[in-house]
Amino acid sequence: MIRPRLESDLPDLLDAMWRVHVQDAYPSVWPETPLEFMAPPQTLGAWVAVVQGKAAGQVLLRETGAPLPDWVAATGLQGHEVAVLSRFFLRPEARGQGLAQALFRAAWQGDADLGRRAILDVHQKNLAAIKLYEREGWVRVATLPAPFTDPDGSTPQVHVYTAPQAPPKLS
Repeated sequence: MIRPRLESDLPDLLDAMWRVHVQDAYPSVWPETPLEFMAPPQTLGAWVAVVQGKAAGQVLLRETGAPLPDWVAATGLQGHEVAVLSRFFLRPEARGQGLAQALFRAAWQGDADLGRRAILDVHQKNLAAIKLYEREGWVRVATLPAPFTDPDGSTPQVHVYTAPQAPPKLS
């Protein structure tokens, strides 16, 4: 089940994000304040996947912030035209049920409801996410150095995607 995120979901989401971090290195560096990372300012909407009564993953839509990050500028769109799809994760044991796609589409629809164009950036190593985005018809518009460093001190590349104009119908 996909639904809007509640404050009471945050403890389960913190556990889910930790499991994703350990298995998939997302986020690549564990945040000093993980709850603020999961629920940042300028959030326009947040959805969770619920499995056996617990939040198993989430996705957000956020404002771009100012100044406009380089990766957002690479889309050719202005900040007021877009919403950033971010903080997207699903605990490993909940995968393989279509929940990631359902979460992704819920945020994408939320973006369309706001009259904005969804955009995102993704670490070059996150191949499962890249596969999902491309299968859904999102277009890679740039590959840039990330605005962060990996734990080994290297600067990875991030791929920048824009959504097609209209999301598919939610099932």
